[in-house]
Amino acid sequence: MNLTINSYQFGERPDVIKPDPDFYNQLGEDGIRKLVSKHYDLLRESPIKKLFPADNDELEKAKQNSADFMIQISGGPDYFNQHRGKPRMADRHAAFTITPEGRIIWLNCYKQALKELTIPENLILSFWNYINVFSNWMVNTPSGQYKIDDK
Repeated sequence: MNLTINSYQFGERPDVIKPDPDFYNQLGEDGIRKLVSKHYDLLRESPIKKLFPADNDELEKAKQNSADFMIQISGGPDYFNQHRGKPRMADRHAAFTITPEGRIIWLNCYKQALKELTIPENLILSFWNYINVFSNWMVNTPSGQYKIDDK
């Protein structure tokens, strides 16, 4: 499976296409929550770990919020809207320093988690294509403006 990370110019806001609803239908709510949890566990060990809560309770809440968003965007119930309001994800992430390098680390962690799924490849690619483009919207700091941990 070819999960290639696309490059974009800083500040570009390319159009996004939501994942195929069959991604949600195949994984279900529990499967998406497990995927997001695995992703966050990988992030916690990554060079951008300082962007994520160190406290376990806070991390679990972040996982829940992210899973709610991914469930909703994949065609499941609108949990994110119910619990947090309209997504406005770029605004919600504005307080964090997110560089192009951080985006690549974030995507590589998802890539690792996605490769463990046992659903049809076209559905994984549908989700990947969404987060690959969507993640560019979160980049708010130019390259080289923030030191990424070497660990």
